[in-house]
Amino acid sequence: MSKEEDAVTVAAAESGDPMETLRRIAAQRRELDRAEAVAVRRARVGGASWAFIATLLGVTRQAVHKRYGRR
Repeated sequence: MSKEEDAVTVAAAESGDPMETLRRIAAQRRELDRAEAVAVRRARVGGASWAFIATLLGVTRQAVHKRYGRR
């Protein structure tokens, strides 16, 4: 199964085995967390401020700095 086929949509969550759907959602969440961390790191290296990154993520500057700052 490709990553696109493994992605869970609302329509997919409304049908099929709910336990399998939950497993797939958890896997997607882990992958998205890793992708976000990489993107934040690259944005910071590229000169983006914590405030700008926070705006793009829809969180506060403090929240994004707490999660990704000084790692």
